[in-house]
Amino acid sequence: MRLLLDSHALLWALAAPDRLPPAALRAIRAPENEIYASMASAWEISIKVSIRKLDFDAEALEETLAATGIQTLGISLQHTARVSALPLHHRDPFDRMLVAQAMCESMTLVSRDRELAKYGVRLLWRDAPHARSRTA
Repeated sequence: MRLLLDSHALLWALAAPDRLPPAALRAIRAPENEIYASMASAWEISIKVSIRKLDFDAEALEETLAATGIQTLGISLQHTARVSALPLHHRDPFDRMLVAQAMCESMTLVSRDRELAKYGVRLLWRDAPHARSRTA
């Protein structure tokens, strides 16, 4: 399975895996799965670090991803075109890009944001004790 991590899922996978629900954590750790982080998430994380909404070493993200085996997914023109065709179920531009990428690349999106299911994208998440708290 090819998994695309939402920004919060990426941060938790890297720094606080106990915050992920067991189903998501198992899928992320399963050696047969390919795990991806979008450049949109890297951009979102960097913005939140710069405005002090997030404490994370954004400059070390590339090295951290390489060390964990998480692959990066760039943003293509196909992805941007898909965003333009999405209905406005969700206004967050980063989440809309992740949805478009998951659709274009036939990926499962790992996200706690149930609103994203309105797009028909495959979501992987099961409630965790901290699932309602807001990070990234």
